[in-house]
Amino acid sequence: MGLYRDQLLPRLVDRACRAAPIRRWRAATAVGLQGTVVEIGFGSGLNLEHFPREVELVWAVEPAPAAWRLAERRRTKAVVGVAGAGSDAQSLALGDGSCDGALSTFTLCVIPDVELALAELRRVVRPGGRFHFLEHGISPDARVARWQHRLEPWQMRLADGCHLTRDPARLVELAGFEIVELEQRYATGPSPWTWFTRGVSVNPQAG
Repeated sequence: MGLYRDQLLPRLVDRACRAAPIRRWRAATAVGLQGTVVEIGFGSGLNLEHFPREVELVWAVEPAPAAWRLAERRRTKAVVGVAGAGSDAQSLALGDGSCDGALSTFTLCVIPDVELALAELRRVVRPGGRFHFLEHGISPDARVARWQHRLEPWQMRLADGCHLTRDPARLVELAGFEIVELEQRYATGPSPWTWFTRGVSVNPQAG
């Protein structure tokens, strides 16, 4: 699994996730971000073209060296500054309240301790800052959900721990973020993989 996980999988993800329909979802997810943004699961930099001009710096968190190398050309061409911020979303090397916002696209499904990662985002995003997310997850259709549960063990083996049955909106709410915008519907493709959730949430003010 070493060669597949470290070299082939990042390239497969890059190809699958830059299709035109997903680019439109990414563009909608990035709207409204500004200032300093931490992106967990930076991958091959597919979100860089969608950041608004109000974004000044992106702290990129990415565990796969191959994905980071694939992102080199996109980082060079980007109009926003990009700096590496480590490889583990569960332990962010950023100060408390140091970011104006956060972004996650197709990442909450794969982080082993997703609750810890979301707690870290709340720590580094300033009060009043926003967390934007785009994720696939458990379908509200019982028949599709049953298939997701059946397929999940194989999905996790082939896609480096990616879950099909997580509920991203629920996870974000349980972490203490307040969701202010939510879109959920099927995207193009097989139903077990294409129940998408796009959301905007706010880190509430202390007290």
